[in-house]
Amino acid sequence: MLQKFPAFAGVPGPVVVVVMDGYGISKHELGSAIDAARKPTLDRLFAEYPNIRLRAHGTAVGMPSDEDMGNSEVGHNAIGAGQVYAQGAALVANAIAEGAIWQGEAWQEIVAGARAGADGKAGVLHFIGLFSDGNVHSHIGHLKAMVVQAKAEGVKTVRIHALLDGRDVPETSALDYVVPFEAFLAEIGTGGFDARIASGGGRQTITMDRYDANWPMVARGWRTHVLGEGPQFANATEAVHGLRAKHPGTIDQDLPEFI
Repeated sequence: MLQKFPAFAGVPGPVVVVVMDGYGISKHELGSAIDAARKPTLDRLFAEYPNIRLRAHGTAVGMPSDEDMGNSEVGHNAIGAGQVYAQGAALVANAIAEGAIWQGEAWQEIVAGARAGADGKAGVLHFIGLFSDGNVHSHIGHLKAMVVQAKAEGVKTVRIHALLDGRDVPETSALDYVVPFEAFLAEIGTGGFDARIASGGGRQTITMDRYDANWPMVARGWRTHVLGEGPQFANATEAVHGLRAKHPGTIDQDLPEFI
């Protein structure tokens, strides 16, 4: 917990906390929109009043490493806290590293269900989420850990529904994640264990509705992931290549659904 600064006598109120989302101080003037902007009020405040720069990324705001960027959610969780709180990415990473996640009721329930199956059919364990290492909403390393653990606990079939990113990571980087991940699945696909990417699409096209309460977007995801409706490909690598060929110039987050 931060302690009160003894040399600060305080200021007559009121005190206003202003959150300027998207504002950042660059070390380099070239390419900095903030440096290029006309902002007389801010320039005067910086020139005439005490100020200090704060780190808004990495371990300073509770992310797992200093390579992890901040964003609006990270800032909203950290601002005014007076101490470093672990963000969601760090909590999940720690739970995996310590093994606590595997002892959780939710994990044990879904693994037991996948092992037991229903109506005489073998069970399938499904994972759905943002498919990147942006570490804001997800990290592909967490997914790998869960797939490995599922196999270790006797699950025979895993299906992954990948929401392509292109927002927290470079805009057309999907294959940087899909290709090595499919190689990873092939490597661990031994001893009767079958894990594959079953469906997917861009995060702004299906399922991952963060902004607009967009039911058609969610419904489109339901039809893709649950009903298996959409263009079909042999694997996710072919899907990304095929969709890019059909929709040239489209970035990952806007690619349509695939099976």
